[in-house]
Amino acid sequence: MSKQKRHVLSLETSVDFELIGICSHHSDYRLAWGINKILDLELTKSEEPFVIQSRKGTIVSQHSFHVFIDEVDHMEWYLIKNKSEGKFLIPEKNQIDYFLILRENVLHELEDLVERIRESNSVMAAYVFEAESIPSAELIIFE
Repeated sequence: MSKQKRHVLSLETSVDFELIGICSHHSDYRLAWGINKILDLELTKSEEPFVIQSRKGTIVSQHSFHVFIDEVDHMEWYLIKNKSEGKFLIPEKNQIDYFLILRENVLHELEDLVERIRESNSVMAAYVFEAESIPSAELIIFE
């Protein structure tokens, strides 16, 4: 009798967003207001939390967030609180308070956005992160 071959299907997830980390002692709505003013956006608080699930589908954490879907430039902006109920959206960056996530960005240079964001009174510091280099960024999925 011949031995059956075993085939393993491996799915590689891709990170399809850009990431700016923001340090701020202000509340999420105050920070969103400041970013809206500086970047001329319309970030509004979502009624549902941003949910992070494990690869098995169990809920790891839930985070409040603000969203702006730019129909003109075909971009999506998300301002998500990093820490919620003792759990982090991106645990590797636990010193960051908020993440500004950009999807489908073809218009903006991240360094220019960071310089403008730093002008806000609500922002103590802002940094660009390579999402691909952060292992837990793979768990951030947009539907």
